[in-house]
Amino acid sequence: MSLDLVCLGEPLVELNQTRPDEPLLQLGHGGDTSNCAIAAARLGLKVGYWTRLGADPLGDSFLELWRREGVDASRVPRDPEAPTGVYVVTHGPDGHHFTYLRRGSAASRMRPEDLPETWLRGTRVLHASAISQAISTSACDTVFRAFEIVRAAGGAIAYDTNYRPALWPATRARAIVREAARMADILLPGLEDARALFGLEQPEAILDHLLDLGPKVVALTLGAAGAIVATRQRRERLAAHRVATVDATGAGDAFDGAFLAVYLRTGDPFGAGRFANAAAALATTGFGAVAPLPAHEAVEALLDRGDVG
Repeated sequence: MSLDLVCLGEPLVELNQTRPDEPLLQLGHGGDTSNCAIAAARLGLKVGYWTRLGADPLGDSFLELWRREGVDASRVPRDPEAPTGVYVVTHGPDGHHFTYLRRGSAASRMRPEDLPETWLRGTRVLHASAISQAISTSACDTVFRAFEIVRAAGGAIAYDTNYRPALWPATRARAIVREAARMADILLPGLEDARALFGLEQPEAILDHLLDLGPKVVALTLGAAGAIVATRQRRERLAAHRVATVDATGAGDAFDGAFLAVYLRTGDPFGAGRFANAAAALATTGFGAVAPLPAHEAVEALLDRGDVG
């Protein structure tokens, strides 16, 4: 079966503190590219996911999650010697805080020679992120090899610059992200990540720089300030939607999945940006990365209300 989108990276089991005054943790699922895959599948794309999972109950839970969500994970290998990774989300006055238990995870043991090349050649778009590359040298090599396979088959590359300083030295991160951005057709950076990686402060200067690297489309998310979608011919700034925010975990991943879902369907990056901006807002209205990912009807209802500012 040919696919619209394949996402590649590290899925993580999520333990989320749903009440700041209590230590109880809600079990869920996360990982930026897995969240993106599920967001896109809920919006109607044919989506696949590739990683390496531990041969453990947490890995089993991911396979069941992707099955329920209609994400093809049939090519995912299991690793009997390494665990599926975990992260913990706690909440306080300054927002959410992440603690990761991922060292030596099965996903960090991804290797280029394990890639299902025939399956990858059947996708329209491959999506990965800087996190997919930061977790190990072999994972980084795997992402670049996957890019080469898909590009050689005529597919496109989508890339999120999602930057985690704790995972790798800044100098290496800047070099790797810059090269990945050069290979991307669709670039999905966040403002704070772009400031740290490219040494530029203003969004317009960041967009100029990123478009010069080669992507056809850049969708720069601005957190609570919305987003900007840019091509070489046009730019559109999108105001944030007013919603009752509970937990911003996974909002950027919701943006990525929704953007790719609409862009692949319509070819319109600005319409995709407007839809994704609303989807990201809705993704903050519940706890966890996956549960609040919205359906098409909910996003359209928010757009119809036009409650921005």
